[in-house]
Amino acid sequence: MKALRKIQAAAGLELVDVALPTITSNDDVLVRVLATGICGSDLHVDDWTPSYAFITASLPVTLGHEFVGVVASGVDAGRRVVVRPSVTCGSCAACVAGNADACDRRTGLGMTRDGAFAPWVRVPARNCVAVPEGLSDELAALAEPVSISMQALRVAGDVSGKRVLVMGPGTIGQGIAVLARQGGAAQVVVSGFDDGPRLAVLRQMGFDAVVDVAAQSLAAVCAPHIGEAPFDVVFEATGVPETINEALPLLARNGIVVVTGIHSRPLALDLTTLVRRQHQLRGSFRPPESDWPKALALLDALGDVMRPMVSHVLPLEDAAAAFALAHGKQASKVLLRPDHGGDHA
Repeated sequence: MKALRKIQAAAGLELVDVALPTITSNDDVLVRVLATGICGSDLHVDDWTPSYAFITASLPVTLGHEFVGVVASGVDAGRRVVVRPSVTCGSCAACVAGNADACDRRTGLGMTRDGAFAPWVRVPARNCVAVPEGLSDELAALAEPVSISMQALRVAGDVSGKRVLVMGPGTIGQGIAVLARQGGAAQVVVSGFDDGPRLAVLRQMGFDAVVDVAAQSLAAVCAPHIGEAPFDVVFEATGVPETINEALPLLARNGIVVVTGIHSRPLALDLTTLVRRQHQLRGSFRPPESDWPKALALLDALGDVMRPMVSHVLPLEDAAAAFALAHGKQASKVLLRPDHGGDHA
C-alpha cells in the first residue's frame, strides 16, 4: 500500500510503498482509513522544525493523526470511528491507577508510530471512538482539532460576556472562535497574516470581525472592532511566538492569554509589564479522553456552521499538492483520502 512517510531527519516527505500493517497484540485493531486531515504539526514535520525533532528516533514513520475510518478487526469490526492519536503506555503508575489522562510515557500515532496517511493503520482498540451515524466523514475528521479547541476554552475559563481575540484562523482558531461564540462571548475577533482564504471561511461561519495583519499592525486592524475596550481573553493559535507580544498591549488588566500553538523558537517577554498588569499566560495542549465523544457531538450539532472548515478533499496520491495548499494558506482544512484499490486486510 502507499503511505506518506517521514523518511529522514530533514525537510520533505515521501509517498512510498509499505507493507500492510499486521495485528501483533490483542489490544490493537486494524482501521480502514476513510479520510485524514493535514494538521499544522504535519507541516512542521514536513519542514523539519526543531520542535518536532523528538520523532527522529521513530523514523521512518507514516504521518497522519486526524482521521476517520472503519474498524476492520476485533469485536467492533464494521464500526466507523475516529481515533485518539495519543497512545498511553498502560503500565505507568497513572495508567495502572486508571488515570490514563496523566500518563507521561505516551507515543503518538502519526508521530512516533505509524499514522493514517495510508489506506490502513494499526491502532489501540481503546483509542477508537464511535462516530454518530449521521455525521459525515469530513466533519468527523475534525474531531481531533475540535478537541484541542475545547481544551483551550477550558483553560481560559468562562468567556461569557467577555471580549475575545483569536490569533490564527486555522482549524484550531476556527474551532476556538465557534466555541467562544457558543460560550456567550460579547465579541470574537479573529486575526490572520495574509490569510484571505481562511478568513473567508470564518465569514462563511458567521464571523464578521476578521482582520489581516499583513499590511497593518494588530493594534491598527483591531481598533475598529474594539474601540477603547481591550480584550479580556486572547487565544494564540498561530505558532508564531511574537504574536503574543503584539497582543499583550491589547489585553485588559487581569486578562488571560491562552497559548495553543507549537513554536519553533523561544519568546522574549516583558515580564515586568505582565506582572504590573496582572496578565495570565496559560498553556493549553491535550484534552482529556472524555472530550472526544463531546467533540463529535458538537460537530454533529453544529455541522452546518462548521462544514466550511473543510475546504479541500484530495486523494492521497496528490499529497504533494495538498501539502502545498496547506503550506501556502490557500486552504482551510485539507483532507486526504487513500485509494484502497486491491489492498485488503
